[in-house]
Amino acid sequence: MKRSIRRGERAESVIEAAIRVSGVASIVLVLLIFVFVLREGLPLFREYSFVKFLTERGWQPTLSPPTGPWFGLLPNLWGSFLVTAGAVVLAVPLAVGAAVCLAEVAPRGLRDLLKPSIELLATVPSVAIGFVGAAAINPLVKDLFNLDTGKSALAGSIMLAFMAIPTIVTISDDALSAVPKTFRDGSLALGATKWQGISRVVFPAAGPGIIAAIMLGIGRAIGETMVVIMVTGNAGVLPDKGLWHAFTHSVRTITGTIGAEALEVGYGDAHYRALFMLGVVLFLITFALNFVADLALNRRGRRALQ
Repeated sequence: MKRSIRRGERAESVIEAAIRVSGVASIVLVLLIFVFVLREGLPLFREYSFVKFLTERGWQPTLSPPTGPWFGLLPNLWGSFLVTAGAVVLAVPLAVGAAVCLAEVAPRGLRDLLKPSIELLATVPSVAIGFVGAAAINPLVKDLFNLDTGKSALAGSIMLAFMAIPTIVTISDDALSAVPKTFRDGSLALGATKWQGISRVVFPAAGPGIIAAIMLGIGRAIGETMVVIMVTGNAGVLPDKGLWHAFTHSVRTITGTIGAEALEVGYGDAHYRALFMLGVVLFLITFALNFVADLALNRRGRRALQ
C-alpha cells in the first residue's frame, strides 16, 4: 500500500515538473520570437524616421527618393482596426446568441446536430473563405451600396466574422454548459422565468468563459492574413472622409501587408525592416488584448468570490 502511494506521489511530481517545464518553455519561445522580430525591425530607424513611421499617412515602399519610400504605420493600423471592429460587431451578438440557444434553449437532439456542424466551420481553410468572399461577398457589397468595387473593409469584416463565429460559439457554449444545474433550479425555485434565470444567473456565471471566447475570436480576426488580402483591396492610404466611407472602400491591414509583401523584399533593406516593425506592432496589439482579457477575467473572478 505504501509503495503504491509513493509511486503515485512520484508520478504526480513528474507530471507537475513536466507541466512547469512546458509552461516555462512556452514563455521562453514567445519571448525569443518577439526578440527576433524586434531585432530585425529596429534597424529600420537608422535610415527612416521613427516619427514618420508612426505618423506617415501612406504605405508606398516602392517610391523612389526624394518622394518616397513611405512606411506609414497609420494606414495599416487603421485598416486592421476597421476590419476587426466590424467583425466583432457582426460576430459577437450572433455567436453569443447561438451559444445561449445551443446551451439553454435547443432540444438535446438538435444541439447534438448543430454544435458539430458549427465546429466544422472552423476547419474551413482561410483561402477557401477568401475565395468565397472575393467571388460572392465583394460583388454583393458593390451592388448593395453602389460602389466602384466591392473590395472593402466591410467585406473583410463579414468574412472575418464568419471565421470568428465558430470559435466564439464553441467556447461560449462550453462555458454556459459548465454552469451547475443547481443555478438554474435555484432561480426557477425563487420564481424567476427561464429567460430571467438565463440572463441574470447563468449568463453572468459563465461570463469569464464568454469573455475568453470573445477575445479568442478577436485574436482570430486580427491575425488573419489570406482573407483580408483577397477581399479588402489593400489600399495603403488613410481615408479622408467619414467612417462609413472608410468601411465601404479599400483598406490595408497589418497582416495583409506582411503577407502580400514578405516574399518580395530584399534581405536587410528598409522595406524588409519595415515589415518586421509591423510584426512588432501586431505582437504588441495581441499582447495588449490578452492583458486586457486577463484583467477582465480576474475582476469577474474576484466579484464572484465576493
